[in-house]
Amino acid sequence: MSELLDLAGIFVFALSGALMGVRKRLDVIGMAVLAGMTALGGGVVRDLILNVPPAAFQSLGYVVTPLVATVVVFFWHPHVARVMPAILILDAAGLGLFCAVGTEKALLYGLTPLHAVLLGVTTAVGGGMLRDIMAGEIPTLLYDRQLYAVPALLGSIAMAALYALDLHGWPATLASAVLAFGLRILAMRYGWRAPLARGVTPTE
Repeated sequence: MSELLDLAGIFVFALSGALMGVRKRLDVIGMAVLAGMTALGGGVVRDLILNVPPAAFQSLGYVVTPLVATVVVFFWHPHVARVMPAILILDAAGLGLFCAVGTEKALLYGLTPLHAVLLGVTTAVGGGMLRDIMAGEIPTLLYDRQLYAVPALLGSIAMAALYALDLHGWPATLASAVLAFGLRILAMRYGWRAPLARGVTPTE
């Protein structure tokens, strides 16, 4: 079940990466690279930091799923773009799942709660940051429009707190993921953003 949830999150993240490739007028190879980077980059970075074989290279599904997403966007990108509001909801679910799972994995490998939280956020937003850098965009992590990294951070903190209270397993993961998901949805609904430096006026 957990692997199916992982693959669902990977598929949604890969869709956003492939769509970025379309907007940048990349060919199908460029689209596939951005899709794979978005979907798998955060988890690969996390596992390399933990000094364990990346999960993305231990299951065929982790490699095939971004390719399937690329094919879907290649042929039907106008239709995918039209259902983007629904995709953003699924993306928020993936964000919540990845931050919780990433934090829990880091804790299981003996990292301190602070470092585990940082790795949880990296798992959730690292792929998107790599995608943005490769596509020549300002990474979302540096310009947190509609609170993307902040929900991941709070979800990771919740996971670490529950773990410290000896609450492990899927209930803790689900609760942390739902928290991050809910905050992301509320941010999109009400346009919440992280504050700028004092005296700086938003550009939009």
